[in-house]
Amino acid sequence: MADAADVRRLALALPGVEEIASDGFDFRVGNKGFVWSWPERRPGQRRVIRTDIAVLYVGDEAEKQALVLGEPDLFFTTPAYDGAPLVMLRLEQVDVGRLDELVTDAWRMRAPDELLGP
Repeated sequence: MADAADVRRLALALPGVEEIASDGFDFRVGNKGFVWSWPERRPGQRRVIRTDIAVLYVGDEAEKQALVLGEPDLFFTTPAYDGAPLVMLRLEQVDVGRLDELVTDAWRMRAPDELLGP
């Protein structure tokens, strides 16, 4: 089981990462977001920042659908993210090792070439 502290620790361990001030967590590399806490929106209510759910950049729609359909206990999406290469991850359902892989993959897809190395 992972939590927001694990996301923060893993994201900040990666080169070039900056944390943006937020009510939850919000990490960027090269001015591009790669993992942040889910801003849940319900009709007629204020937005609620959910630190138990991470939004991850996944690269493309095919990867998004593979994750959501293949592991619905871990991943989901909402209409607000239709057409965006983003998935939501239930942190309480994922172990820290898998979270590390997901955060690192998201970072790798958003990081500038000079941070990626040869």
